[in-house]
Amino acid sequence: MNETDKKLTSVSVHREAQRFSRFLLVGAVGTCLDFSLLALLKNAGLGTILANSLSYSAGIMNNFVWNRRWTFQITGRKGVLKQFMQFALVSLVGLVLNDVIVSSLESVFDRILPVVIPGYMAAKLAATLLVLFWNYAANRQWTFRAAPSHQWSEISPSGAALPLSDRRNG
Repeated sequence: MNETDKKLTSVSVHREAQRFSRFLLVGAVGTCLDFSLLALLKNAGLGTILANSLSYSAGIMNNFVWNRRWTFQITGRKGVLKQFMQFALVSLVGLVLNDVIVSSLESVFDRILPVVIPGYMAAKLAATLLVLFWNYAANRQWTFRAAPSHQWSEISPSGAALPLSDRRNG
């Protein structure tokens, strides 16, 4: 591997780490929204699956907007509907996985945890951590994949990856 390839690989690894960090931060905000709504809906008397599905959906909407604009830095309206549909499909698979995990673990955690920690919340935490990796990989590779013609060369001061053509022009 020559020196230029090493630099490009280093920039690529740095950029991916930055992107994943942003994804985690956006996800943390969406997760707070999700968990808060789940607790409110459960306290209002909704069943676990319905409450979890509604709260998860609110998190999805939050995460789509912020991941599109900030994590993957996509601007403009071109392709937003297609991306939203892809994001929604990835999230729907994530929701099914989340629901299966929550419903499978709720009673287990109810039996082993102190009364002050509801089993559904512990199950939700486990589900969230597991589904995180599915959501990132699927959205990174499918929903927000960079156009194949782009070769990212360096990171701008704002943290955005610059295509080779932008670096040469400025």
